[in-house]
Amino acid sequence: MKIVFLDTNTMGSDISLEPIASLGEFVSYESSTPEQALERVGDCDVLVVNKVWVDKKLIDAAPSLKLICIAATGINNIDVEYANSKGIPVKNAVNYSTESVAQVTLMQMLSLVGKSRNFDDYVKSGKYSESGCFTNVAETFFELKGKTLGIIGLGNIGRRVAGFADLFGMNVIYFSASGNPHSDKYRCVSLDELLASSDIVSIHAPMNEKTRNLVRYDDLAKMKPSAYLLNMGRGGIVNEEDLAKALDDNLIAGAAVDVFVQEPFGKDHPYLNMKNKDRIMLTPHIAWASREARVLLIEKIAENIRQAF
Repeated sequence: MKIVFLDTNTMGSDISLEPIASLGEFVSYESSTPEQALERVGDCDVLVVNKVWVDKKLIDAAPSLKLICIAATGINNIDVEYANSKGIPVKNAVNYSTESVAQVTLMQMLSLVGKSRNFDDYVKSGKYSESGCFTNVAETFFELKGKTLGIIGLGNIGRRVAGFADLFGMNVIYFSASGNPHSDKYRCVSLDELLASSDIVSIHAPMNEKTRNLVRYDDLAKMKPSAYLLNMGRGGIVNEEDLAKALDDNLIAGAAVDVFVQEPFGKDHPYLNMKNKDRIMLTPHIAWASREARVLLIEKIAENIRQAF
């Protein structure tokens, strides 16, 4: 059995691929252009990818292909319908990054609400030394206790984030993009009610036709001016131009974004051309990528291959 992994650079050099490599003849590439991918899959039985697009052309270039494994949960970059028509199953990795994403969500939430970057800049700039005062209460922050967290997408990650919010004494509500309530513990509300009621909105939904551009400028205008928005789900759930404009127009207090429509994005991106860049915290799609999560991801890919054969 020949296993080909087309983009291992997304896994990191500190993670062993041995659980996969031990299952057969293993060939890996740090990255693959569409042209290179076509040349590399000709005799593979198992194809492993993270962000490489697996379309009809690539599938047809691999006549021996028996299994496609995605090194992720989302399968947006796989033509699943065509793969299935050829009798080729597509296996994703589920619930490997729940703790990592929830932890980064909490980190960003506390950083935004607690104004940690502002206070750090204040001290390092020398203003604290010059102030003559032991503290600085000109920059205010609020406590999470008693505030409302609105979660868009109450799946594994959303529920874990809700659990953290419980520990802080927050009130949790959620919006189900699928339209099907699936929690007895938390109240399911409409998107409009969630946006208007929440002090913090945290997005953990998948990307699909129901969630694409789910939150636009008019939706952001329904939020409290003191509220914060976090998108740890998928780029494109929040319209990027609209969020940049909303922050510049002071519609909301701030945002933290880890996912983008194009990754990496260009230097002309709306987030890089805002007047109020200090209102947004940006991370390069890293919420999923704790070391533990990446180790577990490789193990889950290996398990998917073992089960298939």
